[in-house]
Amino acid sequence: MEYSLGIDAGGTYTDVVIMRNHDGVIVDFYKSLTTYPDLVEGVKNAIDGLDCSYLKGVNIVSVSTTLATNTVLENTGYPVGLVLVGDYEVPEDLDVEHYIVVSGGHTTRGDEASKLDEEKVEDFIKNVKDKVSAFAVSSYFSVRNPDHELRVKQKIKELTDYPVVCGHELSQDLGVYERGITAYLNAQLLPITTKFIDSVKYEIERRGIDAKMRMLKCDGSIVGINEALEKPIELIFSGPSASLMGAAYLTNLDSCAVVDIGGTSTDVSLMENGLPELVDTGAVVGGWQTKVRALRMETSAMGGDSHVWVKNQTIRIGPRRVTPLCVAAETYPGLVNKLKKERISSSKQLTENIQPTKFYVKTREKPVNLTESESRILELIENNEPASINEIFRETFTPDIYLNSLIQKRLIQPIGFTPTDALHILGDYEYWNINASHIGATLLSRLVNTLNYKFCGQVKDKVTHNLALNLTSFVLKNVDRSEIDKILHDSHLSKIKILIPLILIGASAQVYQNNLKKSIDADIRVPEFAEVGNAVGAIAGKGVKRVYILIKSVYDYENNMMKAVVFSPGRRDEFYDYDEALEFTKKRGHELIFNYMDEAGLDKNGVKIEMNRDDISMDGSSRTPVETNLVFVGVWNINYKKSKK
Repeated sequence: MEYSLGIDAGGTYTDVVIMRNHDGVIVDFYKSLTTYPDLVEGVKNAIDGLDCSYLKGVNIVSVSTTLATNTVLENTGYPVGLVLVGDYEVPEDLDVEHYIVVSGGHTTRGDEASKLDEEKVEDFIKNVKDKVSAFAVSSYFSVRNPDHELRVKQKIKELTDYPVVCGHELSQDLGVYERGITAYLNAQLLPITTKFIDSVKYEIERRGIDAKMRMLKCDGSIVGINEALEKPIELIFSGPSASLMGAAYLTNLDSCAVVDIGGTSTDVSLMENGLPELVDTGAVVGGWQTKVRALRMETSAMGGDSHVWVKNQTIRIGPRRVTPLCVAAETYPGLVNKLKKERISSSKQLTENIQPTKFYVKTREKPVNLTESESRILELIENNEPASINEIFRETFTPDIYLNSLIQKRLIQPIGFTPTDALHILGDYEYWNINASHIGATLLSRLVNTLNYKFCGQVKDKVTHNLALNLTSFVLKNVDRSEIDKILHDSHLSKIKILIPLILIGASAQVYQNNLKKSIDADIRVPEFAEVGNAVGAIAGKGVKRVYILIKSVYDYENNMMKAVVFSPGRRDEFYDYDEALEFTKKRGHELIFNYMDEAGLDKNGVKIEMNRDDISMDGSSRTPVETNLVFVGVWNINYKKSKK
């Protein structure tokens, strides 16, 4: 008997499922706490919880993860040197520490617009190579001619051994600045993703599992592991994509809205007529506009592990993820006693980092390039023992900036009060140390002059309201969010009705189902296996590849004749016969799709390819088109019956 193993490494839990290949029946599943920042230990623990007799028959391993999304949301990616080539308009608020703009770039025809300033590029590389972990390059109209990007890449390779990402490798869309940002984020994610994937591969091979490994992309399609390593930016919404595909599979619905209540974030997405709704303009994550084609979704940095903190007598949730007090107390037994001794700081001192329930522990990451203050803080945190913010504050006085830096460098992991702690006190969710949650709630409730039980109810209400607001603003995309917010706050008099089924996915989905019904009039469902819905979706993803190729007619002044230039991913080809160019393009499109499917381990015989052609001609004449845009869509469908054990 052959099986597929689905793995989802989320913000709080790592979920695994085993699905029987011939009929799609889920035969086993397990949940384990995600280990942070090294996710692989959580993957190992989750697989250990499965019936090992099934593992012998696994021939497909498919993975989804919130690693990329959370890294961008929490701004914990590795430092990157960004090289922008051409006449760039760089926003004043660009949040990139190491970047440079140099002359160069190409025209719409692919001709060189100006000479590449290689000397300036070389100086920049030498200046920042000891401060970054990777490089990103984006050149003006590199989708028409990538020569300058490739030359910069070669120069970086000559001077460093760091990975380099080029904009044209990730997107064929116009939008030079957005391509640069996409390359920058991709470069930030390379070291993290490589470490994660390599570790998962080792864990699979260590168990003697001989299987093809895939990952789920942000458009709900699966991709081979090599491409995932090269383009981790395409995994940014892998987790939400998995929840969408999993929810549709578990409910046997072709159209539904899905809310994935995760640990770090809450995500809303839509399946319509069997396909995820995509954003053609590119995904926006953490405030960054990218050129990644991803599912349209509404995401907020509020989940089960979001930090609950107080300032100005107001409860705030997120955006940073912390380890819940109840979970941390299971690992660090001394935490409860430390909580009991904590004093409440002055209201003027309170920030997200300075809270009576905030603690920090060291991770296993190796410290590099630390400032004196950062080193001092690390010295104050004992190994295997959480340090309170008050302990750190007494020694360093102004630790905020340094704590944030250490978190971004993944050298420390914060512990704090979360919605998960609140649910423990309310009796909705009791898996870990309730005592730690009670003490934490008591400390924070004093800051808002209320009782701890009422405080926790307010936290739950805030999370529920956020769920409702994200969902309704996502569905009613042309309605102002503030107006929707007003209706939800007055939901005892009116309700917003949603006509398609609403599916809740996640460990705490059942907890929020009834509360959500009080605010929204909808068919709200929590399917069987909702707690591991993302792992199901990792397997149930489709093999979909879209290839965009442009044929452009240009005049060749040297030969005094027209020629057809074909711009395809990574290539620029010229023909003096338009029909020959068209035939080449058709073969090229099919070749790219079949290569993609083959690398993903999918049977090419099961792939169907559709080609859409759009000609632009002068005055609507039947002469040779000025431009021909071709879109090739290859689809490999999984043939599971949508059944459950």
